[in-house]
Amino acid sequence: MKIQKTMPISTEYLESIGFSWHTDNDGTPYASAELVEISSKQADEYYEAVNQLYDMFVNAAQYVIDNDLFFELGIPYNLIDLIKQSWENDVHWHLYGRFDLAGGLDGKPIKLIEFNADTPTAVFETAILQWAILKQNGLDEAAQFNDLFDGLVENFKRLMTLDDDTSEFDELYAQNPYKILFTCIEGNSEDEATTRLIQACANRAGFNTRFAYIHEISFDDENGIFVDGQNYEFLFKLIPWEQIAIDEGELGLILQNIIKNQKAIILNPAYTLLFQSKGIMKILWDLYPNHPLLLHSSYEPLANKKQVKKPFLAREGANVSIISQDGAVLEKNGGEYENGKFLYQEYYDFNQDEKGQKYQAGVFFAFEGCALGFRRGAEIIDNFSKFVGHIIVD
Repeated sequence: MKIQKTMPISTEYLESIGFSWHTDNDGTPYASAELVEISSKQADEYYEAVNQLYDMFVNAAQYVIDNDLFFELGIPYNLIDLIKQSWENDVHWHLYGRFDLAGGLDGKPIKLIEFNADTPTAVFETAILQWAILKQNGLDEAAQFNDLFDGLVENFKRLMTLDDDTSEFDELYAQNPYKILFTCIEGNSEDEATTRLIQACANRAGFNTRFAYIHEISFDDENGIFVDGQNYEFLFKLIPWEQIAIDEGELGLILQNIIKNQKAIILNPAYTLLFQSKGIMKILWDLYPNHPLLLHSSYEPLANKKQVKKPFLAREGANVSIISQDGAVLEKNGGEYENGKFLYQEYYDFNQDEKGQKYQAGVFFAFEGCALGFRRGAEIIDNFSKFVGHIIVD
């Protein structure tokens, strides 16, 4: 790997652009001042990989629905009908997600680690921060695989056109723009900044938008979603579906009725939880055995293989273990998901720099692959890992 050093961006500038979570708890910068050098060919390979993977996920989700495998994927029972409703109608458009990948550099083949399809993090870092590093250092601002902002703008338009061609959006909807409500839980600056950035994409697309915290919103089975008496046709929520199902079961039921009564559309759709569950990696392996983008995955420990054990619905590396070929636990993270279902996935080493630091590629998908960023850490990429931008050098 080749790493390019840049001048760090000042804390004052970071906060001026809305990036408040710039420092980790240990006092070190969360975002690196270094850039991973990649080629245009490598960028294209990441792009092609996630496009192919998305089609495979769609087929795998259909297989889960057709064969009633929701329990096998650890899907909360009170979301099953909602998932089916959102899957059966194209108006429930998948806005965006992020594929986590190993490899792609130094001749190392790309492999899928997982798909953060519902509420992926690192939107702000990928779309804004790594671009700002280029700009502030006098580098070519276009020298990145980074069309996340524009990709989201176009995909917001597809909520209405339901087609890859958005050229007629302005003519059809500019005079009567639809309303989208954006929400997250109060008190998390990263979630709020991310939500407001995605709201800015919807504004650019031509929608009428408003932001409100989730506790400020009224939900009505028969009439839809309201804030201060104003009805909204769309709701974007940066709150995981499984969290709604487990912690707010009544809200989940109301949302199911709202969708059934065609009073609102929720973004991302409930069916993205099928993609989000690590359990779908086993379904992918069954449908596409030995596919070059996949790693052997099972609901049972893999015999005679070094492997990663991870919960179906965990986040930020919680409760992930690395297990040796003979069954010994080599690395393990704690967390709150110890009692859930687990996937066993063949171990595949990340690309690493000369210091031995590991790099996981995160490729965003909004109708197609649209942006790349990296997380740098140790064996298990978790919430202590750093964000690292990239630059295309040919």
